[in-house]
Amino acid sequence: MSDTPTPIFKDPATSLEKKTSTEIGSVFVSNYPAYSFWNDTDIEKALQAFQHPAHIDKPLGLYMHIPFCRKRCKFCYFKVYTGKNSDEIQNYLDALVRELEIYGSQHAVQHRPLKYVYFGGGTPSFISVKHLKWLVERAKDAISWDAVEEVAFECEPGTLSRSKLEAIREIGVTRLSVGVEHFNDDILKENGRAHVSKEIYRVQPWIKEIGFDQVNIDLISGMIGDNFETWKAAVEETIEFDPDSVTIYQLELPFNAVYSRHIREGEKLTVADWATKREWHSYAIDRLSEAGYMVSSAYTMVKKESSNKKFIYRDALWRGSDMLAAGVSSFGHIGGVHFQNSSRWAEYIGKVDSGQLPITRAFATSERERLIREMILQLKLGDISANYFQDKFQVDILDEFSEAYQRLQANGMLSVNDRQITLSRQGLLQVDQLLPIFYEEKYRDARYT
Repeated sequence: MSDTPTPIFKDPATSLEKKTSTEIGSVFVSNYPAYSFWNDTDIEKALQAFQHPAHIDKPLGLYMHIPFCRKRCKFCYFKVYTGKNSDEIQNYLDALVRELEIYGSQHAVQHRPLKYVYFGGGTPSFISVKHLKWLVERAKDAISWDAVEEVAFECEPGTLSRSKLEAIREIGVTRLSVGVEHFNDDILKENGRAHVSKEIYRVQPWIKEIGFDQVNIDLISGMIGDNFETWKAAVEETIEFDPDSVTIYQLELPFNAVYSRHIREGEKLTVADWATKREWHSYAIDRLSEAGYMVSSAYTMVKKESSNKKFIYRDALWRGSDMLAAGVSSFGHIGGVHFQNSSRWAEYIGKVDSGQLPITRAFATSERERLIREMILQLKLGDISANYFQDKFQVDILDEFSEAYQRLQANGMLSVNDRQITLSRQGLLQVDQLLPIFYEEKYRDARYT
């Protein structure tokens, strides 16, 4: 992957530069420092971190990457494979289980309970019921799930049957996230989605009847071919679906996405600008609020009666939890060291077959880098307390980053009252483009991945 974002801030000490068009390389900030700074030199530090005694007081999670899809979306930048047959899938799952067994033997993992498990993709619901049940049974043999509080699972409507949903519930999934993105068939087709609207409506009653603890729907504002009327219709369909939460993204153009390649090759593609996407996103917030939802983060609206249900994966990850990364190209964190598995199928399987963790790049963070990472990720919640960072890092962020906070406040992006930092609606809608103001100088204006 090679996303090249346009710098947002020419100079943190001067004026705020605002983005207008959706440029190739726009990114969703998910970590710090940027992945482009991760390197093979720090791999040994990651391996050493796994040999250190367990940090019992720090939550431990597990991310399992299931990289299979029926089709590749034109805006997708994740590591996915289409056209893999059952034997190839089984070979991959065999390797994934062997990787978990290696993790289970590490000092930093032994006798340490998992707090959450996240099945991401790709499309976890692409694999068969047989494969899914086998995977979970073997995974639990490798690392105990006895203390797991949340099992989150991504799915695509067209891969679901009632029996598969029952199996997903049977393996312990508590949070089901349905990748709807839109309800308009023309828009779904144009953007390369594998499913159509009738498949969304087909699975809705099954999901309700089976009774997952939490059901989330994903939407994307500004998909190619969308307009305000079709977007408003999608929001109404979402309300009718009645999920516990709705996650709203704004279309990005990562460097390695199909759409980005087409644009680089000279294809004329009409892409909604940032102002339009924010307007539509803001409309969805207002309409969902009227329907009984409340803001949970810059992206997520949660039903008020479901507000006591936590998104443990997100909250633990944004507060510095350790996370095991299982699968090709997966990202994880252990003992202050970021790491990523090989992004190549054969290399990944070969390494785990030889008894090695398949790590191919890593980054050992400093205390300051860990502070900044937590602060920028938690700002996505829209509301943070300076006291949290004072207690955990012994740093007053309002003093340490006073210039950045003052600039953002002057531009109407946030307010500070009684050590509580609250993003405005304007700030919430463009939070990813604001965060680089907090980066250390050496990490600014760099390739993200």
